[in-house]
Amino acid sequence: MNNVKMVRVTRRWGARQRQKGVSVVLVAVSLVVLLGFMALAVDVGNLYVARNELHNAADAGSLAGARFLYVKDGSWVNDGMEAYDPDDPNDPFKSAEVRAREAAEANNSQNSPVEVRVEETVRGHWSFANQAFTPNMSAVEPVDLFGEEASTEELDKNINFINAVQVVTERNKTPVETFFARVLGINNVEVTARSVAYIGFAGTLRPQDVDQPIALCKQALLDPSGNYSCDVGRFIPDGDQTGGWTNFEHDTTGATNANELRDLVEGDGNENEMYFGEDIATNNGQVQTAFQAFHDRWVDETNREITWTLTLPVIDCEDGVAPSNRLVGAVTVHIVWVVSNAQETKIDEFAPERMDLAPDSEDVEWPGSWEHASTDGQERWDDFTEHFGLQFQNGDPADWRKMSIYFLPSCSVHEPKGQTGGENFGILAEIPVLVN
Repeated sequence: MNNVKMVRVTRRWGARQRQKGVSVVLVAVSLVVLLGFMALAVDVGNLYVARNELHNAADAGSLAGARFLYVKDGSWVNDGMEAYDPDDPNDPFKSAEVRAREAAEANNSQNSPVEVRVEETVRGHWSFANQAFTPNMSAVEPVDLFGEEASTEELDKNINFINAVQVVTERNKTPVETFFARVLGINNVEVTARSVAYIGFAGTLRPQDVDQPIALCKQALLDPSGNYSCDVGRFIPDGDQTGGWTNFEHDTTGATNANELRDLVEGDGNENEMYFGEDIATNNGQVQTAFQAFHDRWVDETNREITWTLTLPVIDCEDGVAPSNRLVGAVTVHIVWVVSNAQETKIDEFAPERMDLAPDSEDVEWPGSWEHASTDGQERWDDFTEHFGLQFQNGDPADWRKMSIYFLPSCSVHEPKGQTGGENFGILAEIPVLVN
């Protein structure tokens, strides 16, 4: 009889069904999580769109406010007590912050009007060192840009230097509605945005912002502490580091075309825009035809008795002048005398006899009118240079020298020019930039 081994087989009834049930649960949970992420993405995206629109509105407001931060001639912070442009009878009496608020409120966010926090839409001081804005609505008279604390570093510390406008926009009355976050009890969200626009000193110069093809060295305009100085007059002889000719062009070939320079002297200033931080072509030699044209125009403008006020580009001359130098700003100066090539040995005949500030010019530090009746030209010249503080860069009195231009930097606030980006040589910019 054969031995038969009996094997007991146990069947696991229901195991596959239970696995199917677990899979269904996992799929359901995954769908819930996936839908949750999708819902979160939709609501976050919607909030991002709303905030981006609010930020655009805040940017528009701060730029508009900073654009009108000073009255048109740059002499006063615009507090709304006088028209921005006194020559325009239709110009409204609106402060910088009011213009900022109106510009921001002119925008919509998802078809809802943009709201502006009035108490936080203010003028004030922006510090680059601290990357911070300090509201300041009290000071309306501009800080002295020519004083002992007028360097870039000192102005950056001075909260009374009003140089920026802040705008805060929000969706408070009409908060941003949610789509899927409602299941979590979040029906809407309040959104805010903040923007600060800064207006500094003239850097990028638009066509006709500067008057003559002469670039002055910043080293000749700063005192030993690095502040813009208008206490001492300078001159531009051949080979000096005071300045040089320029054709206003951004290239490295040099401003050597005599006919081109002469035409620019007789023209209306820079034809093309000039960009802060880029090189412009320069020439440190004396170009006879250009200089003679400049001398003749000076005589026509002044009759040798009043100043000729010009706005000129400022360049960095640390490594000398020519064939190109970096544009760092703009400055306004008073030309007080020009000696032509033919006058070198004729000081008795051509030395100045009187000089006054041009009637259409202003200067808070103008030394005053000068007059001298001596027939001795050298005596008149010595008294002239002492009165106006005309010096070499080493401090020695300026001598009578052919083909030289003698000038005094202006100590008055002048009409803003160009876009923000230059260094402080006494001219505020007209166009602000966003900083926050």
